[in-house]
Amino acid sequence: MALWGNKDLVYNAGDIAVDLGTKTVTGTGVTFTTSGITTSDVITIGAGATYGYAVITGFTSTSISIASTAGIVTGITTVPSTEYFVSEKPLYTVVDSVYRAPESKSVGYSTNPVFTSVVGVSTVEVSVANTATGSARKYAPTHAGWVGVTTYIDAHGNFRVKTETLVAGSSITGTNPGDDAMYPDS
Repeated sequence: MALWGNKDLVYNAGDIAVDLGTKTVTGTGVTFTTSGITTSDVITIGAGATYGYAVITGFTSTSISIASTAGIVTGITTVPSTEYFVSEKPLYTVVDSVYRAPESKSVGYSTNPVFTSVVGVSTVEVSVANTATGSARKYAPTHAGWVGVTTYIDAHGNFRVKTETLVAGSSITGTNPGDDAMYPDS
């Protein structure tokens, strides 16, 4: 089992619902067995990871088993029909408190929400970000690979973006529709 791969998008056809009690993801309009998904891939649940992340431990043509609910937003027992995507992002980020589900977090004494995510950024996306202007330029990472992105409003009302290259890699592939706003391909 690899700790990460190079695919920002492995699969995202159809919709899913999740029963957190049984740790089962059920798909509608999907065929997981022919999708390229493997165990240890990460499933991001909801648009923009609304509900969080989980590591895949097994799958059939219409269902996925997940290892844990630690990366899912707390306080829910089921996830209604929603969109999703599967990637090969680093496994440790699923349970790292910094990169958990994008619940509102606070940093230090700030009361402003802080949002975090881990995205696969290709060399093309780095080039586009480095030539961008305005707020789009703030997303420019130092290197292609698996990048942690934190966005927040500082104490003076300024929009801030912090990027951290978690795994440097120039071979990231697959355009993930969830991160195209931050990292467009052109």
